[in-house]
Amino acid sequence: QVQLVESGGGSVQPGESLRLSCVTSGDIFSSASMGWFRQAPGKQRELVAGITRHGTLHYADSVKGRFTISRNNAKNTVYLQMNSLKPEDTAVYYCNIAWGTPADWGQGTQVTVSS
Repeated sequence: QVQLVESGGGSVQPGESLRLSCVTSGDIFSSASMGWFRQAPGKQRELVAGITRHGTLHYADSVKGRFTISRNNAKNTVYLQMNSLKPEDTAVYYCNIAWGTPADWGQGTQVTVSS
């Protein structure tokens, strides 16, 4: 069974940074393109960053230049470095397969940006 465990969220002020981590089971990580999604209250879940297993990157326009996705294949872990955070980045962040049929969603990690 695939497991996705996200961590690293928190409450920060605008302009600050956070680094999210997602540990995945090896069943999907080695062959999948992985992504970070977010869901704000009252909004649909959206893909904000994706990385293929070969390292090709994709970013939503709203986070381009501020967020960086990376992966450590040896640790089955995908990261999201978030800099220059804005109040509109407030959401629950999840990792999952970036494109195609997702695995079961994890609990996510809450990111709150507020002054």
